Amino acid sequence: MPDLSVAIVAGLHADARRATVARLLHDVPGSVVLHHDLATAAVGTVVRTIRDATGILDAGEAPLVNDCACCALREDLVPELRRLAAAGQVRLAIVELWDSVEPKAMAEVVVSGGLTVTGVITAVDPALLLPYLANGDDLADAGLAAAATDQRTIADTFARQLEYAPTLAILDSEEADDEDRELLGQLHPTARQVHIRQGDLASSHRDEYVDLAGSAPSVRGELPSPTPSEHGGSAGPARDERGDSVGSAEGACGDSADSARPVPGTSADLARPARGDLVGPVELVSGDLVGPAGEERGDSVGPARPERGDLADLARPERGDSVGPARPERGAPADLARPARGRSPGSAQGKRGDLASSAPPPRSELVSAALAGFDVEAAAAAQHPACALLPVEADAYGVSTFVWHRCRPFHPERLYAALEDLTCAAARSRGRFWLADKPDALLHWDAAGGALCVEGVGPWLASLPDAAWESVPPVRRAAAALDWHPEHGDRCQHLVFTSPGLDRDGLERLLDHCLLTDTEYAAGRAAWKRLPPAFDTLLEI
Repeated sequence: MPDLSVAIVAGLHADARRATVARLLHDVPGSVVLHHDLATAAVGTVVRTIRDATGILDAGEAPLVNDCACCALREDLVPELRRLAAAGQVRLAIVELWDSVEPKAMAEVVVSGGLTVTGVITAVDPALLLPYLANGDDLADAGLAAAATDQRTIADTFARQLEYAPTLAILDSEEADDEDRELLGQLHPTARQVHIRQGDLASSHRDEYVDLAGSAPSVRGELPSPTPSEHGGSAGPARDERGDSVGSAEGACGDSADSARPVPGTSADLARPARGDLVGPVELVSGDLVGPAGEERGDSVGPARPERGDLADLARPERGDSVGPARPERGAPADLARPARGRSPGSAQGKRGDLASSAPPPRSELVSAALAGFDVEAAAAAQHPACALLPVEADAYGVSTFVWHRCRPFHPERLYAALEDLTCAAARSRGRFWLADKPDALLHWDAAGGALCVEGVGPWLASLPDAAWESVPPVRRAAAALDWHPEHGDRCQHLVFTSPGLDRDGLERLLDHCLLTDTEYAAGRAAWKRLPPAFDTLLEI
């Protein structure tokens, strides 16, 4: 099968996403876009279109799998990409994900299908950043749910789309100001930012997306038809933590189908809230978070305990640096943007020996990002709570990022009582923490849109026997060593809050108040375990 490079473009900001796709189609001759429209799921199908810069080449429908539109996408995407690869006429396939589909799951699906993902891009309109990040409405209420059981919110879905991609395509918007751009930079300081002009919208082929209420558009070209075996067989239904059958929705389109609940009274129309008045009362949910590839909850993984001295090369990257090991995979062709043989890329052919006149035009920054190479395992590790590359301290243009790091455990009752205030204190907060009554449990903090998700994601490495370290991924051991404490090991409090108008001093006082006092701490672990288990209901223990 000929090599096919796959670039994934995601994002709830549809105009920015379409402009990004249009720019790639323009800059890479012969590229095509594969898009599955999940909005048609209400009538029992998902509409698939394949188009190039001139228009639609092929259109078809994929039936729902277990009443799940996102499962249908997963079942249909890899066979279609394989068909494009087998045809041998396409070198770059741009997978434009539907609004609420998350790039992490789809990148893993494509790679597991034996194909090469060379880039993942999330498109963003910075003027819409805060309204989306502060919106706790259910995706279902906005008509954006990927399955009947999809309980994700607009805010947490958008946050994961934003933070996973190593490249952000930023729509140049006259409505965006310095605060919006600074907020974007602080939320994902390691992202490569590529700017897309508003004028690119003119070529975004909006009229060539399938009419949701009508029939599929006319086919302007033909691709090899799939055989029944290419689309045969559906994966059996998975079960979420509540026992509902959801097909494969969580594994295909989102990291957590019920990671957070909506905030009562939040507007569903995404109107910009008053700055500093971000969210309403918090409602808490729990769930299961999948760690890095191959790591199940509670699994122990790795060699001997790392030494601090082995970590000189693990310094936090500066803004704009690539996240995770930049290990480009095969299939990132260097000549995708090269003009066809015999065509001059610019002026008439120069004199003999004039190398500049015969050189191909340079790649655009967006094309370079789409073909840079992408490592799904490194990307998953960069999002896992135990070793995530969290934002760093920052304060500019009225936007602040506050990093709170402590070794002492939380008192479970005092922290539980403060959850609403902590969740509503920032547009976005995330990190890892530990409770005095559960010293072995690594807990994940994930808040956006006024909703907080607290999840157990396995044990701290310090709680594992030495023999279990042989199965721990090196990146996890390295992250543990960075926070290693002589008494507590890798147990720590590491929470990061990012928001306009952030009350850093107030946050620090509140968080410190939730820790064990000197007297409580001196009582020792046996006494800690007798503290009231305030989080048991939340963690479904």
